[in-house]
Amino acid sequence: MSTTALVAVLSAALLLPNSPPTNINAGKGWPTFRGADRTGVSKETGLLQAWPEGGPKLVKEYVGAGRGYSSLAIADGRMITLGDGLSTAEEGDASEYLSAFDVASGKQIWKLKTGEPWTSGSPSWQSSRGTPTIDGNRVYVVTAFGDLYCADVATGKEIWKKNLKDDFSGKKGDGWGYSESPTVDGDRLIVTPGGEKSTMVALNKLTGKLLWTAVREGDRGAGHASVVIAEVGGVRVYVNTTASGCLAVRAKDGKLMWSFEIEKTTAVIPTPIVRDDLVFFAAGYKRGGALVRQVPDGKGGLEMKEIYGIKPELANKHGGIVLVGDYLYGDSDDQGIPFCADLMTGEIKWKGRISGKKSAAVCAADGCLYYHSDDGTVTLVKADPKELQEAGTFQTPGDSERPGWAHPLVFDGKLWVREQDKIFVYDVKK
Repeated sequence: MSTTALVAVLSAALLLPNSPPTNINAGKGWPTFRGADRTGVSKETGLLQAWPEGGPKLVKEYVGAGRGYSSLAIADGRMITLGDGLSTAEEGDASEYLSAFDVASGKQIWKLKTGEPWTSGSPSWQSSRGTPTIDGNRVYVVTAFGDLYCADVATGKEIWKKNLKDDFSGKKGDGWGYSESPTVDGDRLIVTPGGEKSTMVALNKLTGKLLWTAVREGDRGAGHASVVIAEVGGVRVYVNTTASGCLAVRAKDGKLMWSFEIEKTTAVIPTPIVRDDLVFFAAGYKRGGALVRQVPDGKGGLEMKEIYGIKPELANKHGGIVLVGDYLYGDSDDQGIPFCADLMTGEIKWKGRISGKKSAAVCAADGCLYYHSDDGTVTLVKADPKELQEAGTFQTPGDSERPGWAHPLVFDGKLWVREQDKIFVYDVKK
């Protein structure tokens, strides 16, 4: 290999995060919220580094996802999501459905009714928001009401069902319902009912039987984040945030390892970021982000050491934050003003407005950031800590009555963007 080629390979590798461990049986795909490793960063390469005017080519459109903000789970030729008031349902049926599409044909192949639509609060925060998790021949999803479903991937038939409040005495930390994406680790299914009685629980993924319960005293209730798996010094833990802040629970028995508590805020939504022994987490509504290190305690557990405490300039509401190389990228709360910050110091490297308006959800791939804005604008930005560089933008032809809050993803050389009932797929391969 030439010196030039070697440098190129090493440079590309530095743009990829050290992925958290995962045991999910996903096959080839993007099986859960923010991908199998929950980073929001695709490992795909050979993608367009700039878009032509009008954006990349639209190659497929799926219809019948329903209203809502659930992202997509894709594995082994199936794409599954959650929504209510599906255009493919009978006229007048406003129910919520877990529905599956054939990736190749775009055809909706089944739908499982999961209950009534979530109509609490303003219209912009109504409907579904939890992303399914595909694990082999099963799919799991949590509805806003806390119903946890296990269904057959091929047929959509319900296998078992639990409720996070009724079965585990769960509690929400805000009035917006549940939106966690379940986590599969080996034979365990991990969810976060929230509160002082069942902050986090592990279930047998095949039967739904309770394996252990983890409790954080004084926990205010579940937030909207999903569990990320970490392993440090041979100790495997489940990291998540609730309305009380970040915590880590030992995988084998549910024992609370550490807790980083924050002041009460309106809602805590972003999923934490794990790299090796580091954990970064953030909350919106002007709260901020913090970085901690997990350290073995010599007793078979982990303790937490703060690297920096809550920095308000790292606040993020619900668009998420990604780590590319040694830098964090995300929206400033929900202002449509992305930032780049040094992971280890929290120092802002740049901050600036992009083409879209209001909140921007982000994913990353091949050295680029993909921002899906509230108004349906999609913007390509270079993952470069030196400056904010837009490399293309376009407007989706989606429904503009509700905001575009669904997180985008890059899989199979394509950019997938959901706008309520429709899902648009764009070819971003070179």
